[in-house]
Amino acid sequence: MISAGAPAGPHSSTCGYCSPTGERSSEETFRQSAGLQALQLSCGVYQKMIDRGWRRSADMKRSCCPLYTIKLDALAFAPSKSQRKILNRWNRFVLNGGDDHMDVDSKPGQASKKKASQAPEFVWPATAHAAEQSFLSEGCDPCHKLEVLLEPSSFTTEKFELYKKYQEEIHHDRPGKNTPKSFKNFLVNTPLRLEPIPYPATPPSHLPTHYGSYHQLYRLDGQLIALSIIDILPKCVSSVYFIYDKTWDKFSFGKLSALREASLAREIHEAGVPNMTSLYLGYYVHSCQKMRYKGEYSPSFLADPETFEWYALEKYKSLLDSNRYTCFSQPEHSTNEPVSPDKGGFPAPTLTTALRVGTVNIIDDIQNGAVILDDVTVRLHLRQDRCVNESEGFRIMAF
Repeated sequence: MISAGAPAGPHSSTCGYCSPTGERSSEETFRQSAGLQALQLSCGVYQKMIDRGWRRSADMKRSCCPLYTIKLDALAFAPSKSQRKILNRWNRFVLNGGDDHMDVDSKPGQASKKKASQAPEFVWPATAHAAEQSFLSEGCDPCHKLEVLLEPSSFTTEKFELYKKYQEEIHHDRPGKNTPKSFKNFLVNTPLRLEPIPYPATPPSHLPTHYGSYHQLYRLDGQLIALSIIDILPKCVSSVYFIYDKTWDKFSFGKLSALREASLAREIHEAGVPNMTSLYLGYYVHSCQKMRYKGEYSPSFLADPETFEWYALEKYKSLLDSNRYTCFSQPEHSTNEPVSPDKGGFPAPTLTTALRVGTVNIIDDIQNGAVILDDVTVRLHLRQDRCVNESEGFRIMAF
């Protein structure tokens, strides 16, 4: 499969991570060193891209809020006590009904302690499915009907209405800001093409059969109450976005979805896909308190911003605490110097000696579904702090 994209140059913008909810910084202190409009990507190519920070490629050392790619080892992961309580509480609500506040809201010594002792044994990852309709034993009559459905990403009015409600109630978007078109561009349209997952045998019916972009729908008594947007790639389940009905806020749905996605990665691995080992939780933003929750899932690892090797988050928390920008491979590159806002955008690159390094294929035309390629000479222009690949009008920033 051919992967194709249109490269874009550096970009500066205001930042929403270091601002109050619903607001952005007054200055353009968030910087991207490169961009790519993906036209079509194989899942294998995208896996390699996200391993090098290509969700959004920020110029981390010059940004107010550096973004570190974070992954959870889904095979070694075991839910913490608080995570087990959240999952047990939701399962009890679905199965038994009522306004269940035990465990999460109770203090030691209260009556809930007796109730908790009656709960079934927590077995991971089986407990992630304990209240789902398709996993209930014959004769079980739950108070509510919970369905968790995994389907290739697609647009429906029902999904859009949930998204619009979530953005307005949780992120305080002004009414009318979100449209079906913006929803499609953000969370439906995808450059990834479905590719068969190489299971050695037919997998369980609740597991995906192809790599690609998916929507995981949570329905309670037929109503869509939450939607998880994920990419399923050769080595990971990659969490993209999560939306839910605020009515269910007290059940910590964001944490429930992360547990469900970690379970998905492990179950695909156990179905015979050895390379599937991780849950990617997007970016870890240490400077943003509301984003630190991603570090609660352990063992988690951060990609070094310079070498892209993986480093255990728990080991480097103190270094993150003491620096705005942290380099794990070479701590001396870390800095706590404040970032200054851009006054004129990125400076134009000053090119020096050009070195011809070879040719690449670019798309010249598409005829009757066939891609016509053309050879283009690529020259490498060296600068002090980065390389610039130029190819007849295309410019790709390489770091």
